[in-house]
Amino acid sequence: MTSRSSISQRERLRVAIHGAVQGVGFRPFVYRLATDMDLPGWVSNSPQGVLVEVEGSPETLRTFLLRLQKERPPRASIQSLEASFLAPVGFGRFEIRPSDGTGERTTLILPDIGTCADCLRDIFDPADRRYLYPFTNCTNCGPRFSIIQALPYDRPNTTMARFAMCEACAAEYENPGDRRFHAQPNACPVCGPHVELWDRVGGPLSTHGRAMGDAVEAIHAGQILAVKGLGGFHLIADARNDEAVRLLRTRKHREEKPLAIMAPCLDWIKVTCEVSPLEERLLSSPESPIVLLRRRRETTDDGGSVAASVAPGNPNLGVMLPYTPLHHILLRELAIPVVATSGNLSDEPICTDEREAVSRLGGLADFFLVHDRPIARHLDDSVARVLLGREQVLRRARGYAPLPVRVDRPLPPLLAVGGHLKNAVAVANRTEVFISQHIGDLETAQAFDAFRRVCADLARLYGLEPGAVACDAPPDYLSTRHAVSTGLPLIRVQHHYTHVLACMAENELSAPVLGVSWDGTGYGLDGTVWGGEFLRIGDAGFDRVAYLRPFPLPGGEQAIKEPRRTAVGLLYELLGDDVVTRDDLAPVRSFSPRERALLARSLARRINAPVTSSAGRLFDAVAALLG
Repeated sequence: MTSRSSISQRERLRVAIHGAVQGVGFRPFVYRLATDMDLPGWVSNSPQGVLVEVEGSPETLRTFLLRLQKERPPRASIQSLEASFLAPVGFGRFEIRPSDGTGERTTLILPDIGTCADCLRDIFDPADRRYLYPFTNCTNCGPRFSIIQALPYDRPNTTMARFAMCEACAAEYENPGDRRFHAQPNACPVCGPHVELWDRVGGPLSTHGRAMGDAVEAIHAGQILAVKGLGGFHLIADARNDEAVRLLRTRKHREEKPLAIMAPCLDWIKVTCEVSPLEERLLSSPESPIVLLRRRRETTDDGGSVAASVAPGNPNLGVMLPYTPLHHILLRELAIPVVATSGNLSDEPICTDEREAVSRLGGLADFFLVHDRPIARHLDDSVARVLLGREQVLRRARGYAPLPVRVDRPLPPLLAVGGHLKNAVAVANRTEVFISQHIGDLETAQAFDAFRRVCADLARLYGLEPGAVACDAPPDYLSTRHAVSTGLPLIRVQHHYTHVLACMAENELSAPVLGVSWDGTGYGLDGTVWGGEFLRIGDAGFDRVAYLRPFPLPGGEQAIKEPRRTAVGLLYELLGDDVVTRDDLAPVRSFSPRERALLARSLARRINAPVTSSAGRLFDAVAALLG
């Protein structure tokens, strides 16, 4: 150890650390580093990040500063570190001080983190006091965004506040040598949350370990289980049992869309799918997203086969590994793959409260595996894939939200409310844009309520009062209507322009840029429906320099649901009025003579047949033509 310098040689180092430094064991790390170097002082959380003051010789303080960055915890991310040297005040020892809750909130809120290897060893060690405990965690893993209610990240500001730590947990929490030192969600079977198994009307059947065992038996028996997890409920069924999966589809009103699988282990995934080293890294990462993988083959040995109804006709599977202790225990006991789809009806947000789940999911699930740790906000599973050697997040939620995207110029406080479909919202604060979890399509009252809650929640967490709202151009989008209802100044942005701007921000590009924006349909500035756009981006806006050849959509919105209509519209653009006589073309043949006559009049007179340049609708039309 380094001996303390005499008072005349001492200086005081003050360090303000900004970034993802709360909920990652940063204060315990600083404590251990300072005590190891024999530096007195203190460390504290604040709404801006972590504050540190230590006293020692100038040389030792510079070494401390270098080690702060070099040896930081693995989940920590330092965005900036502001150091200043001051006169000493005579600290006697090093301590972790109570958090300072004042000032602007600029620290990063960390996403939820998948269970670490150390906690897994605890969970499956019969001699450990947390053996098979579904809420085991430490400073390196566990819930974060799903439980935090306010900054700074301290237990009283989380949904764990109601659970007072027992003597053993408190000793871990106070022990600088323990990996649960200042782990805010720390708990055990004596003092922490517990699970219960309920019937479909909310009647309790069993608790604790017995509830887990009964849940395993129910899944093996082909029944559907609603499981309260980290950010909401899953609906879980045996992925090998075609009858159970079909029943789940029927109850959930989800006819063909692929269902996600939670696999018992990585080896099972490798037998079933092609897995590259990058995909393996993604599957095993702390973010633990659903990863889209190419199927290798349908296996029949060792119970590894997947029912055809999981992803009918699809060459890919969406697969994830267990990411909470509860899921690890369930899958270890089951030893089979399960369907794990979001606990909701189609177009509704995921359920987060057990009583709400019984009300909304009572017709979907046979049993409910619930727990008493409240969920602060809903979080779906994230979805990712590897394309051209690069990881791409397709749905950004658990494990990623609400980490920000950094931009190259300071922004005033803004709220951005997103589009109508696949919605997410964001708030801007200086050079950081904090992006919410995936919300989904705003097609139901429940989804719109969830959208409004997230808008308020994200701004409240960071103490922001937006001075304006950015929204999509179409006035009939519910997100745009909400923007109007705030009474704040509006910044209306064309839909496809925002796609290109988002790609520029994510990839740290600046204008000028040629952006290619292909999607389904979006409100165009010329009164047509855009979706196959080539946009030249400049500092002051964009120019539409090219686009796909437009064609009509007979029936408007109905054409999106019936690709055969889109195909007829495309053929009309190419062949003219004669298209309705082409019985050799399957999309045309599918309409009755009377329907064809109506389509012909609609197309000729442009009645309910908007013109589009959409690449997505072009793909629909070609798919319909190919049968």
